[in-house]
Amino acid sequence: MLGIYFSATGNSRYASEVFLKELDCTAPIVSIEDKTAAQQLQKHNDIVFSYPVQYSAVPKFVSDFIKKTAPLWHGKRVFVIATMAMFSGDGAGVLARLLEKQGAVITGGLHLQMPDSIADERVLKRTFEKNKKLVEKARAKAVKAARSIKSGGRYPQQGLGVLPRFAGFITQRLWFGHRTLKYYSGGLGIDTERCVGCGKCARICPTHNIVMKGKTAASGSRCTVCYRCVNSCPGKAITLLGKEVIEQTAIEKYTS
Repeated sequence: MLGIYFSATGNSRYASEVFLKELDCTAPIVSIEDKTAAQQLQKHNDIVFSYPVQYSAVPKFVSDFIKKTAPLWHGKRVFVIATMAMFSGDGAGVLARLLEKQGAVITGGLHLQMPDSIADERVLKRTFEKNKKLVEKARAKAVKAARSIKSGGRYPQQGLGVLPRFAGFITQRLWFGHRTLKYYSGGLGIDTERCVGCGKCARICPTHNIVMKGKTAASGSRCTVCYRCVNSCPGKAITLLGKEVIEQTAIEKYTS
């Protein structure tokens, strides 16, 4: 068994770690950004794929990885874990359908509500206490699901089927789904006065969209809207949808 994930603030990584610790503690866990991800995928038949939903859709970076490794998914048994800030409808289902097109067999799906990563919008903001409880609840749900499967129970089927698909389309994809179909063009805002020139954003960007020009960060046109840079910038100098960083949310904030 293999755990594979894409994560910005750590939610999806954390979810896969918690789930697999209960289901198969010997299973390796690897990010799709890891250079060995494809090699690891080739070695294992049972996969747990954890990822963050964007507008009830698959992040462009994730869909690109799946398409790039398309031949490797044929015949793989995949369990999908979808992490989300609120409601996605078919978060697990939308990735499941993409994987099925590559020949994968979907064993089930699990939805976990986690602290949101959209650090520059007030609408989704919760208190520290509420976010901590969200993480605790998500952990308990993942542990329960893994223990049930291990004892011979049925795989959870959250987000799969017609009704969840309809809900995901009506509530989000119809209005915002286009944002995951292509990379943002110049979507990032970088406050040069706040930028401390550390280069962290450039180092951690999954698409290499950010580069350092002298001592200041600069954005390109390949942003996959993961919000990793916004949540990691020590100067709170980067924004995407909003005008200022309200609160940075990394999973370690709620698990330490």
